[in-house]
Amino acid sequence: MAASTELCIDVKGTEVWLQGQGDEVVLMLHGWPDTRALWDGTVAALQDRATCARLTLPGFESGPAATSLDDMCQLLRQVVDRISPDQPVTLMLHDWGCIFGYEFAMRHADRVARVVAVDVGDHNSRALLRSWGAKAKLSVMGYQVWLALAWKLGHSFSESLGTRMTRAMARWLRCPTDPAAITHKMNYPYAMQWFGTAGGFKGAAQIKLPMPLLFVYGERKPFMFHSSRWLEQVAAKPGSAVQGLPSGHWVMISRPEAFHARVREWLWGKV
Repeated sequence: MAASTELCIDVKGTEVWLQGQGDEVVLMLHGWPDTRALWDGTVAALQDRATCARLTLPGFESGPAATSLDDMCQLLRQVVDRISPDQPVTLMLHDWGCIFGYEFAMRHADRVARVVAVDVGDHNSRALLRSWGAKAKLSVMGYQVWLALAWKLGHSFSESLGTRMTRAMARWLRCPTDPAAITHKMNYPYAMQWFGTAGGFKGAAQIKLPMPLLFVYGERKPFMFHSSRWLEQVAAKPGSAVQGLPSGHWVMISRPEAFHARVREWLWGKV
């Protein structure tokens, strides 16, 4: 498949990169500890049928130290209005990109046609909390509070210490991201979650997407980021689907061929 030219535009100080051909626009949002580069393989797999748009979340490389949920949704609205003014987009989300993207999709349902979400589902539901045993709850709290503290220390005391702590946790979690690209700056969503930084996530709605959803998740993890009830609800919704793959959290990296084939099938049928 021949590569297409990549175009960069600026939206309120955020670089948005566009690549591919086709009337459909797919906006890709990553999570921790990644950048827009997470989607390199996905862009290559979809660019013959869609225009793929991606950005690095503000603050992960440059920009504000932390971006509130309201400000992130406002930025995403500005991005979508710029890259696809005449029709809604398809969102492709992973990790924290799911949390920010779900909220945007619910607030601005007229600008989102459908959603592909990877590995994070009903993150703020009671059903998910109930599904975790004591070990899982301690594990989640342990790594997330560590990263939240690393952000605070890096932001207020020592950038090098915060980044060392962040890279140590990334190694422990077997993140496929290049360690040299990982810094404490990428941790601010955890500070939002645990310390209420930038307003936190108390204003986030329970996840009820009005548009079709493909939810893909890794089956080989010590705990899930979705409840069984979430899977049942998604699978029962007309036009939506659930797909588990034998992988960890970074499905698009560890199982790229299976992931991209399933996404293409759901988006466009047998192509």
